[in-house]
Amino acid sequence: MACPSVDKNLLPMKAHYFLFNAGSAPIVPFLPVYARQLGFSSFVVGNTYAVLPIFGMLSKPLFGAISDYFKQQKFLFLLFQLLSAIALFTIQFLPEVPTKSPVEFHCHQESFLVMCNNVDPAAIDRVEKASLQNGTVLCKVQCEIGNNSSFYEDLCSDWHVNNGYCKNPEALPAGSPTIPVGSKILEMTAELPMVHYVRQGNCSFFKVHNAILPNAKPLNPYCDVTLQKLQCNAVCDNSAVMDLITRPADDNYSPALSYQFWLFFLLLIVAWSSMAVVGSVGDAICFGMLGDKPNHYGQQRLWGAVGWGLFTLIAGVLVDELSKDKFKKDYTIAFYIVVINVLLSIVVSYQLKYSQTHISRNILRDVGLMFSEARILIFIAWCIIVGINTGMLWQFLFWHLEDLAGVDTKWIKALQGLAAGVQCFGGELPFFFLSGWIIKRLGHIHVMTLVLLSFGVRFILYSVLTNPWMCLPIELLQGVTFGLFYSTMASYASILSVPGTEATVQGLVGAVFEGVGVSLGSFIGGVVFYAYSGAVMFGIFGGLSIVLAILHAVIQHYLSKQPTSPSRDKESSVNRANNEEQLERLQDSTVCPTE
Repeated sequence: MACPSVDKNLLPMKAHYFLFNAGSAPIVPFLPVYARQLGFSSFVVGNTYAVLPIFGMLSKPLFGAISDYFKQQKFLFLLFQLLSAIALFTIQFLPEVPTKSPVEFHCHQESFLVMCNNVDPAAIDRVEKASLQNGTVLCKVQCEIGNNSSFYEDLCSDWHVNNGYCKNPEALPAGSPTIPVGSKILEMTAELPMVHYVRQGNCSFFKVHNAILPNAKPLNPYCDVTLQKLQCNAVCDNSAVMDLITRPADDNYSPALSYQFWLFFLLLIVAWSSMAVVGSVGDAICFGMLGDKPNHYGQQRLWGAVGWGLFTLIAGVLVDELSKDKFKKDYTIAFYIVVINVLLSIVVSYQLKYSQTHISRNILRDVGLMFSEARILIFIAWCIIVGINTGMLWQFLFWHLEDLAGVDTKWIKALQGLAAGVQCFGGELPFFFLSGWIIKRLGHIHVMTLVLLSFGVRFILYSVLTNPWMCLPIELLQGVTFGLFYSTMASYASILSVPGTEATVQGLVGAVFEGVGVSLGSFIGGVVFYAYSGAVMFGIFGGLSIVLAILHAVIQHYLSKQPTSPSRDKESSVNRANNEEQLERLQDSTVCPTE
């Protein structure tokens, strides 16, 4: 059968999905690791992302109901796109939490950077994993020499450094490095082969293979006579090492008392809530424009996957490229891409030829009737369970990959961007396109079971990963765990909604997915990740997902054998009939529908 022509009225909708997701992609998936760079721990980030979806849960149905009641879907759709861009762009101007990374430099026959009294088990575990790899960490170190005259002598005799205290400076080799006379600070770049890392008691020992003084060649740092100990501060090019040695500059620091945290939290609330409203109201507008063709939703939404995957990859590569020779990643280019793409999305969204026609006479009653049936309550529970898994995936997959990468992190943003690209182009895009056909063949109920089963397989594979690059084929399962899931959730919610309550119902369904599910997943994931590791977290919830998939199939089979309860009144009977007609249209979809 020849494919019908593209519906030009839907082109702005496709463009919005592409551009808005292309605007979110450069920074949203990297925000948890960006928060780590700002100085927040995994525990703080996990708790933050546990709270954020609650604001999404409140804003989605609230503004969905407002848009339905006042017929202002398009206005709110444009407004919250603008607010999301402003909030995300402003994050780059937040100051980092003042930190210090104190270490001791022990110089004798061999030299070590020593750090004691860190009780973060997750940080210790990440460094120990990094030590299993054949890599070298570079640390810029500043040490206080003070009035340690014996160390000045060692600098002359063993390091061949001219520091103004050498008895016979003319005997030093030609080209020997020089420390200005009177300087009491030793600055150097230390090369730390991670294979020599040792943990003894409460202390971590990093062997210094070479020390590089400013404008000098690498030298072997040793002190021949006595053990010298200097108090130092270090900045290293490896996130695992920095997590171990970094602590707040204020020993009494608490995130609850930090203005940096509250500014970050406030901007995340605005951004998250705005994106939540854009998503739910945008989907309601999309289904409204599709009319009696809800099966075509996937062909619109797949452009969001294209935008997300393409610009996550582009942003990851650009951030890595522009961060060369820097000890921290520079995300500036990513923030500017956000603003450009979201503003373009607002322009094309303004061109949407859409007007709200249906108004519910009693939104609360109509929506409340929906939640009186077992099949709908199970659907809500399914959304929450998938949300829990999604929260862990969104917040902690990239952290898990960074931990697996160990010391070799120069390419990590490119890998993370590539992983997102595979998720979108290899997973979401084809499954969004085929979602109508798959739901027709399997039905919504069996698709729900398939999503849970796929999450179980995906998480268990993450738990046994040793090479972060091997995550790429696993990301193909994103097609089922998000592409097929989202199409099923949105279309099922649209089918169930009474005319005039579309944005409200989409908001409620999205609210339980993000506000309850993603929130719980972020909190639980943060606790487990902090206490154990990403592998343990993914392993536990992978097994639980498989068990829940089996349980879901059994319950649905039981309910299918039960007689359908009568409608509460005549109006609900009419609405049920209309919804069943929509379901039939969804199941009559073809692989090549009108777009």
